[in-house]
Amino acid sequence: METRPQYGATTLDPEADSDEAVATIAKALSHPARVAILRTLATRPCICGEIVDVLPLAQATVSQHLKVLRSAGLITGTVDGPRSCYQLDRAGMSRARSLLGPLLRALEESPACC
Repeated sequence: METRPQYGATTLDPEADSDEAVATIAKALSHPARVAILRTLATRPCICGEIVDVLPLAQATVSQHLKVLRSAGLITGTVDGPRSCYQLDRAGMSRARSLLGPLLRALEESPACC
């Protein structure tokens, strides 16, 4: 009985790792609150309390969204006592652009059906 490797496991498909990275970034961008957080951080480095003031969400909810964005490599954060300061991760943003750009171009340029 032939067993297939799990998606993202070592495979012969060189795109598998980048597909997982694209999916992780897309998931991070898939919630309006996370997009709003990124827009806020694009204007200034921000303390988490300020993010809570900008968004109509509870502190715990904002913290969960920040965790997803950090896991995707889109933001970084530092903890200074009771304050957490977050900012955009420029290298992560560049990686997101390099992964999403080619995919979106390929989708735009794909041949039309019928």
